[in-house]
Amino acid sequence: MPELYERRAVLLHAKTAVVDGVWSTVGSANLDLRSFLNNDEVNAVVLGDDFADQMEAMFQEDLAQSDEITLEKWKRRGLSSRVKEIAARVWERWL
Repeated sequence: MPELYERRAVLLHAKTAVVDGVWSTVGSANLDLRSFLNNDEVNAVVLGDDFADQMEAMFQEDLAQSDEITLEKWKRRGLSSRVKEIAARVWERWL
């Protein structure tokens, strides 16, 4: 089952991934059609286990300072969050 975490006290915008401890990517591109076709975004791909190890260590540090978002917690989110979500859905095409 996938896990979802929210980082406390900071906003992380970079999208990162490490595959098989060798292939790493860091950048701003989202995995959606809008990012691929309309946005000026870029990712760097790095091959090598040294860089991948550093990426994994940074991820673990971030994870240690994050809270897991469970389905139960999400269902109990406040009215303010729900209103923001509705507004974002209405305007998502232009955001």
